[in-house]
Amino acid sequence: MADLLITHVTIIPVDPDRRIIENGAIAIGGSRILALGPNDQITRDHSAPRQIDGQGKVAIPGLIDAHAHAGHGLIKTMSMQDGDAWEALCGEVYTTGSTPEFWYAEARLAALERIRFGVTCGVSLLGGGDTIMRTDDPAYGDAHMEGVRSVGGRDVMAVGPTRAPHPLTYADGGANPRAVHFDRQFATSLDLLSRWHRSRDDRLNIALLYPVLRDEHERVMAPGDYAMACAQARQVADAARDAGVVFTQDGHQRGSIRRAETLGLLGPNALLSHAVDLHEDEIALCAQTDTRIAHNPSAVASIMGRCPAIELMDRGVTVALGSDATAPDRSGDMFRHMQQAMHYHRRHFRDPGILPPGRALEMATIEGARALGMADRIGSLEPGKLADIVLVDMARPHLAPPNMAAHRLVCFANGNDVDTVIVGGEIVLENGAPLRVSLPEILEEAARETSLMIDRTGSQAALDIPPGFWSAQRYGDRA
Repeated sequence: MADLLITHVTIIPVDPDRRIIENGAIAIGGSRILALGPNDQITRDHSAPRQIDGQGKVAIPGLIDAHAHAGHGLIKTMSMQDGDAWEALCGEVYTTGSTPEFWYAEARLAALERIRFGVTCGVSLLGGGDTIMRTDDPAYGDAHMEGVRSVGGRDVMAVGPTRAPHPLTYADGGANPRAVHFDRQFATSLDLLSRWHRSRDDRLNIALLYPVLRDEHERVMAPGDYAMACAQARQVADAARDAGVVFTQDGHQRGSIRRAETLGLLGPNALLSHAVDLHEDEIALCAQTDTRIAHNPSAVASIMGRCPAIELMDRGVTVALGSDATAPDRSGDMFRHMQQAMHYHRRHFRDPGILPPGRALEMATIEGARALGMADRIGSLEPGKLADIVLVDMARPHLAPPNMAAHRLVCFANGNDVDTVIVGGEIVLENGAPLRVSLPEILEEAARETSLMIDRTGSQAALDIPPGFWSAQRYGDRA
């Protein structure tokens, strides 16, 4: 006896055999997959009080977003034409211009966007840029986790200290400014780890982070500050290993992986994002240490440099896909990022045979699960694994005719084609509508908290149409 049957569905399980099952069925019991296979066989061996007719749909594992930022969802396109201004706004909001209510509303909006797009698990750095995290007080992380919990998806909230030197000034919505040192941020991170990791039916998890140390930091930081930052990075990485959680860093490039290796930060629990313009020896270091990479093909970092994802995978490195979050010019739609990844690397090599669609889907499913240390639980549809399942409606003009389902899914689908999302056996999205939460309520919360944030930071001008938006080939030009 199962609890739920999905029948008459094309299944792309991304299992070890890489099967594609036409007219298949999936039996779910509790939070896990009981069986999947040909429809006649599964429906003969299993019955259930609830059935979903998957005719015209494709079932895939829940998509995994290996790198994104909490907070970005309420800033999005503000000052997007000027990367420095956008980063500065993020820094102000995340240190002094935000309240727990801001983080709760943003978490709900971002979590709902993920679920709507078939992303059942994602990493969320509690802050923006490569250094500004909101870890002066556990209230902000708690608000994020409660927001995600209400929607029903899986989340790996990455928390940790900002880069030395300290202290930094933090405030709750601009009120009660206070100096915050490393020890307080580290203690906040460990507190959140102790209370949230693998909680709420294993849907909510914690990763630890410390900002990347690059060549320019050693050049411009005072020697004592640089030495302090190195010691702090080791301390956080050691804590992550001791706790058995992911240690992640945002913004690796050009020699920083070498530096991370000398600090002892690499290893199977290390997840390094962006990783652009790596040297050959850094690719080798990732392979030797089983360090994992989060490739964000739609991010600004991938414009400024190139992640050698193909070369890394050729050496056996686990490379997962990330969105880098819903700002300044991208979304949480992992279908978009799969397509972007294919074109990104094909253009580099001038070879349309690079990164086949199946490999791109693996990067957004089972490779993402491996990168997060969760491949035994999620990332593929197999008996015994958690039932994180997405049904994509293929009965649409851009996905027709009904053949070559895997090709059409990866090359042409988008997040709005997702019909049903199941997380741990629970249906959280049906017919494109969320079941746990109210869409109008979440949109109203997001609008209210965004307006309050803009008032607190005095950033109304960031909403203006900038010079060069119309009738110019680059921002700043005037027609």
